[in-house]
Amino acid sequence: MRRILYIEDDLEIGSWVKGDLEQRGFKVEWLKSGDGAEKVASEHDLVILDVMLPGLDGFTIGQRLKKDSPEMPILMLSARTAVEDKLHGLQFADDYLTKPFHPDELAARIEVLLRRSGISISNGVSFGHLIVNLSENRIVDQRSGEEIILTGKQYQIFMHFLRHPNQILTKEQIYEAVWGEPYIEGDKTLMVHIRYLREKIEKIPSSPEIIETIRGIGYRVKQ
Repeated sequence: MRRILYIEDDLEIGSWVKGDLEQRGFKVEWLKSGDGAEKVASEHDLVILDVMLPGLDGFTIGQRLKKDSPEMPILMLSARTAVEDKLHGLQFADDYLTKPFHPDELAARIEVLLRRSGISISNGVSFGHLIVNLSENRIVDQRSGEEIILTGKQYQIFMHFLRHPNQILTKEQIYEAVWGEPYIEGDKTLMVHIRYLREKIEKIPSSPEIIETIRGIGYRVKQ
């Protein structure tokens, strides 16, 4: 899972951004000021940094983080739109995004920075005892080191879950995404495929930890 250090003192914006990024599959550590940022920055893959902070401002914190970890991507967020501020930020930061912004734009810029730094979801994601290498279409059980072989439909279903981590997906959404045709109420096809998928990937299929059933709605894979 890709890890983001997010430094923002505005509680409303911070809560919104953190929640959105976690819905997209990121692990986010949110600090309300720059205090302690230098100690934990190395544990993360990218830093999102607001300019206006209590104590040291974002420019000063960002320069210190970049000096300690030159390879660390830093994305500046600011309500300041003046060209001078952007130029100041871009002297050390890798990108500069002005508020207000759309969450899709923030996510897209994060992906670009992570790709540039060689960190991408294709490098593999971990789900409990599973390692999923998307670039090689391989799923490996960490306990035994053995590859788990899925059928085509099982793999498509699992990949659909991975593209929507932590989201509750209805049976209709999953079926229509994988089979490409309308879901007919009462059809047990998806349920059967998920049962067989669980038998391959879960430690205890009757008590699943990866594919969670949301009663009356559908399923969810937590990351």
